[in-house]
Amino acid sequence: MDQAVVFGAGNIGRSFIGNIFVKNGLKVTFVDANTELVKNLNCRKGYRIIIKRNNQADEVMQVSNVEAVHISQTERIIEILGECRLSATAVGQAALPKVVPVIAEGIKRRIRLSHPPLDVIIAENIRGGADFFRKILKEKGLNGNESGLVETSIGKMVPIMTKKDLEQDPLLLHAEEYNTLILDRQGFMNDIPEFPEIKAVQNIAAWVDRKLFIHNLGHAASAYLGYQWLPDKILIADVLENKEIRNKVRRTMQEAAAALLLEYPADFTATVLDDHIDNLLFRFRNKALGDTVFRVGRDLPRKLGKNDRILGSARLCSKHGLPFEAILDVFAAAVSFSAPGPNGKPFERDYEFVRQLKTGGLYKILTESCRLDPKEGGNLIKLIESRIAPFY
Repeated sequence: MDQAVVFGAGNIGRSFIGNIFVKNGLKVTFVDANTELVKNLNCRKGYRIIIKRNNQADEVMQVSNVEAVHISQTERIIEILGECRLSATAVGQAALPKVVPVIAEGIKRRIRLSHPPLDVIIAENIRGGADFFRKILKEKGLNGNESGLVETSIGKMVPIMTKKDLEQDPLLLHAEEYNTLILDRQGFMNDIPEFPEIKAVQNIAAWVDRKLFIHNLGHAASAYLGYQWLPDKILIADVLENKEIRNKVRRTMQEAAAALLLEYPADFTATVLDDHIDNLLFRFRNKALGDTVFRVGRDLPRKLGKNDRILGSARLCSKHGLPFEAILDVFAAAVSFSAPGPNGKPFERDYEFVRQLKTGGLYKILTESCRLDPKEGGNLIKLIESRIAPFY
């Protein structure tokens, strides 16, 4: 059946994954836990996306041929999964343990009906996403190899919608023009969909790391350095109008790119990564998108994890004996980040993170919150402490 199931009707699920599916002739069933969102989607059978470009008129896209099911309607979801052509998740890693068991039941139904395997596109930007899925599938009585588990590198930027915009249209989304879905060609059990938006790559790990250690790192650097230098600026684009900050962000991305070249010599060249950095800095400066310092920088406990954008890239540089001074400067700026959100207050987890830094000290933050192992990352801990401890 020309139908796709998308778990997660949020920003990425609707503006990117669902939109691509609909553009290529699939009816999309969204699965979400937000009762009001499900109700609105079923009432209107579609939604609008406004594509934002610098110094250009907005482009309004109407996405139709969609429906929604609440996550609690398990039997209905399993029934659709048994018949659909494709499935995808865009719910965030924390929600996957609740979603994957439902997908497991859909896979079992397909096996009972002797239907083709289900390919699941994991639009989550997590390293080792297929293994994460497979572990849960095995816990639910499967061997983990009955379906295609397709990892992705999600590069589309979608800002937080303002309260005013959502009051006028609760389904409205703003998004940038970029619309390329990079995914693992080896993850499919069926033919790879011939959608023009899909870029199927051989070594998805390299592309996931490129996203994390160049795109996510550069974006975070813009937020943390921007707040440190220009705390009154609201938009990422306004921060990057400052040439000195822009150059520091570029140097940060270049340090990580140098490590990626050594880690994945068969996948990237210096020219390709330099061009990618230029393109990202151009996209980050899209003022029409309205992306905020708060959105990009929030959630310090996650973004300062040892495998995430900042410490993960620092560890990769360290692995290859490369310098990472600019990356450490971003970390130093990050640990005092407290940009206010739409409600005028910092993100709650960030407020708690900064409070713990003040009361427990830097070493405790590095080993407990960031989860750096003193036995494995002792040198990195000492380097961070010597570089930024005097300021805290």
